[in-house]
Amino acid sequence: MKKLKILAAADIHGDSSISRKLANKAKKEKVDLVLLCGDLTMFDKESKNIIKPFIDKKLKLLLIPGNHDSFATADFLAEFYGVKNIHGYSVQYKGVGIFGCGGGDIGLNKITEKQLTETLEKAHKGIKNLKKKIMVTHIHSKGTLAEFLGFSGSKSVRKAIEKFKPDLVLSGHIHEAEGIEEKIGKTKIINVGRKGKILEI
Repeated sequence: MKKLKILAAADIHGDSSISRKLANKAKKEKVDLVLLCGDLTMFDKESKNIIKPFIDKKLKLLLIPGNHDSFATADFLAEFYGVKNIHGYSVQYKGVGIFGCGGGDIGLNKITEKQLTETLEKAHKGIKNLKKKIMVTHIHSKGTLAEFLGFSGSKSVRKAIEKFKPDLVLSGHIHEAEGIEEKIGKTKIINVGRKGKILEI
């Protein structure tokens, strides 16, 4: 089976010039899918033209909210542009299951550890029988390199990684950790950041 090629990015924070660069990159690299891992806006402001560049390039797009986006804004953007918000949901492309949970430990979209666990459990159910899986969160996992500034990661994200054993976990949130890659067991963990990361699975 042909691999799924994706462009994953996070922490755009309302900067439409970043969206345009990412959309151009995704088109040039002929990706199958774009994944936006939260913090699309800056406290719900500057949401204009964040998603539009991807639509203009006819790219398939999935998103989750970050801690700077309200759940309502993420839902609105998804509905308005005809894309999918996978907070608490899953999708399947080319035999790869993708499930997600947005929000963070601070900000507009504060989510508790209990809510994180419940949301990831719910999201995973739809793709639990697939061999290849990608987990998309905004907040980073506990016990990872993204904690180097002292911002503790999520215990619930860590437990979900250990329980569901996804092939990939994509997140953002800690801007200074952009590009850091590591492993928990056989799961590859990547802070994709605003520059974006091209991946194949």
